[in-house]
Amino acid sequence: MPRVTATIELPGLVYDAETCWYDVGRWPEWVDGLARIVEVRGDWPKVGSEVVWESHPAGRGTVRERVTEYGPRSGQTSDVDDDSVTARQSVSFQPLADGVQLQLALEYSLKRRSPVSWLVDLVFIRRLMGSSLGRTLNRFQAVLSNSPPSPFK
Repeated sequence: MPRVTATIELPGLVYDAETCWYDVGRWPEWVDGLARIVEVRGDWPKVGSEVVWESHPAGRGTVRERVTEYGPRSGQTSDVDDDSVTARQSVSFQPLADGVQLQLALEYSLKRRSPVSWLVDLVFIRRLMGSSLGRTLNRFQAVLSNSPPSPFK
């Protein structure tokens, strides 16, 4: 399966980044292409929970993210499904001496295949997905920098 990643270093604590990241109500502020949250099922962000969201027009349509792994202060892995891909998405939080490194990764498989799918994926889709992850992290950085500081500092 093709894999794309984006990584960013942020000031602050893992706690702050993780708390903001898992606040589903704030996702429309930074998740690239997300128009609105439809439903949250289960004990988010724990294993078995699910978020259903819709993209902007001409986007991914309805997207389902179901948590398969979760580690407090370390990250989460989810199975993702929309009209065009099935994927495994992971987010990880790594403490640094002066902040936190956040990495977002997506391993995906295209649902619609043709004899040239591999070429279209290599030339266009992989680049677009990587750019989308990067935009998500850059927007998250902006939101996090405007969030109140942790009471645990």
